[in-house]
Amino acid sequence: MDTPKTDWSQETAAARAWFESLRDRICAEFEAIEREAGSDARFTYTPWDRQHDGEPVENGGGGVQGLMKGRVFEKVGVNVSTVGGAFSKEFAGSINGASAENPGFTATGISLVAHMANPHVPAVHMNTRFLTTQKAWFGGGGDLNPPMPYAEDTAEFHAAYKAACDAHNPEYYPRFKAWADEYFYIPHRKVHRGVGGIFYDHLECADEAGFAANFAFTRDVGEAFLSVFPKLVRRRMGLAFTDADKLQQLQWRGRYAEFNLVYDRGTLFGLKTGGNIDAILMSLPPEAVWS
Repeated sequence: MDTPKTDWSQETAAARAWFESLRDRICAEFEAIEREAGSDARFTYTPWDRQHDGEPVENGGGGVQGLMKGRVFEKVGVNVSTVGGAFSKEFAGSINGASAENPGFTATGISLVAHMANPHVPAVHMNTRFLTTQKAWFGGGGDLNPPMPYAEDTAEFHAAYKAACDAHNPEYYPRFKAWADEYFYIPHRKVHRGVGGIFYDHLECADEAGFAANFAFTRDVGEAFLSVFPKLVRRRMGLAFTDADKLQQLQWRGRYAEFNLVYDRGTLFGLKTGGNIDAILMSLPPEAVWS
């Protein structure tokens, strides 16, 4: 019987490098859109180190929070982090491959949330990540969150992710679309957060070949986002909107905030592992109403 692979440091480094390169290309594209709108807004980048009880964790890693507030992107965060250490005994049992006896982990990933100034432009979320415990796996996905949905935009967004999925496994898209529909749901409101997308987790890597296959898929998920979302922004960012449209957007943002604070796994993971609070909560909208 083959010995299970336990050292994933090279793979983690490779995933981190790609997440950072994707971050750079996304941010450059978003800044280009701001230039097209006559804005000089640019991302600011703030590094952070993982902490526990207010103190830095030795060899705990950290990340960089990228944030831009502009004319088109009212608030957009693009964060990359690479952290490691040990989960708390209480939290370890909820993580794939971790336990109170073996709570060690590493995690690297990119996370993006964009809230748009124009309510005709859809907000969006995307993330991809690679984690190791006693197991190693990829997760991620993306979902479109329009306050004012357009069927054309929804179809194009889903088509981009379907093409990425179909290139690797014809079962991926229906499976991961259904997972997104189930996950991005607000039970106490009995509504979905948006018009969906894909969501996947625990795409496990037993060896180098498994890593290569799952990493290739995860890269295509990131490329799909970069190929489709800027098109949707450019299509809608110049449309006129009314005060009623803006109110609809602000009310929808309230629902988005409720999901992220109550149900989102990524928010909980960041808070439980000593992540940067500002980076974790960058997903929250800059303005929202409840009425």
